[in-house]
Amino acid sequence: MKALFCPSLMCMDFLHAAEEIEILNAGCDLYHVDIMDGHFCRNITLSPSIIKSLRPAMKLPMDAHLMVTDPEQYFEALAAAGTDYISVHAETINVKAFRTMRAIRELGCKTGLVLNPATPLSYVEEYIEEVDLLTIMTVDVGYAGQPFIPAMLKKIAQAKKLREERGLDYLIQIDGAVGPKTYGALHAAGADAYVMGTSGLYRKGMTLKESCERLHADFEEAVRAYEAEK
Repeated sequence: MKALFCPSLMCMDFLHAAEEIEILNAGCDLYHVDIMDGHFCRNITLSPSIIKSLRPAMKLPMDAHLMVTDPEQYFEALAAAGTDYISVHAETINVKAFRTMRAIRELGCKTGLVLNPATPLSYVEEYIEEVDLLTIMTVDVGYAGQPFIPAMLKKIAQAKKLREERGLDYLIQIDGAVGPKTYGALHAAGADAYVMGTSGLYRKGMTLKESCERLHADFEEAVRAYEAEK
């Protein structure tokens, strides 16, 4: 399966949102929309209303990543705004995980589940069959530009192994410090999809169009270099 690139819209230049979305439509695979409430993590980013205003310009599927303490209150608005995946943090739903997954599906969306770096895969094994998109955080939640946590490579490999053992088909998405320096190791560990932020897409000294056009070449080059070293 080819690598899926998922631009993080919180890194976008909102002064030129329409132009940037047009560029991303042509070169990426899945929009990643971070919604933070200032409680689950100390930041406030996008909202369902912003998504609704941008959605008509988007030609790709969209994943809403809910970094919030009460994710259910966002579900209906996100579904109405055109969200394809609703991704919730395991740390916020484990007392009602099956009900939460069912509620997302009943709204016509696919289910997403996110694990913080300190949360082991074993924490969600009982309901992993309910998940369409498994996102493994490789930085702590809340801010762009954080350093990659190498210990997460083991968790990615575990997620891939569990998927194979149980005959499941969830996508494994990586969120945090994804770029040329980490592509090779992430690919080798079993990643399918990559959330693109300041490390790999919105890069200094390069226009978004230039960076977007280089995504696949950068990824393939990094993977080849990593494999050659092993």
